[in-house]
Amino acid sequence: MSIDWAALGEVFGVTLFVTVGIVGLFTLGIVGTSRTPRTEGAPATGGGAARAGAYACFALCAAAVAYGIYLIVAA
Repeated sequence: MSIDWAALGEVFGVTLFVTVGIVGLFTLGIVGTSRTPRTEGAPATGGGAARAGAYACFALCAAAVAYGIYLIVAA
C-alpha cells in the first residue's frame, strides 16, 4: 500500500483553510448581531450595516454547509 503524501497534505491544507474561514465568517456574524449601544438609551451607531453584514456572513456559512452536504450526497 502506498500513501500519496502530497494529496494528503493538500486535503489537509484545504480543509484547514475552509474550516478557519467558515468559523471566521460565523464569528463576524455573531459580532455583527451583538452590536449594542455604548450607553443606556443612546442609539447604536452602524447597527443597520453591521446587522446586514452579519446576515450576509450567516448566509455564506449556510451556503458553504449546503454545498458540503451536496458534495457528500451527490457522490
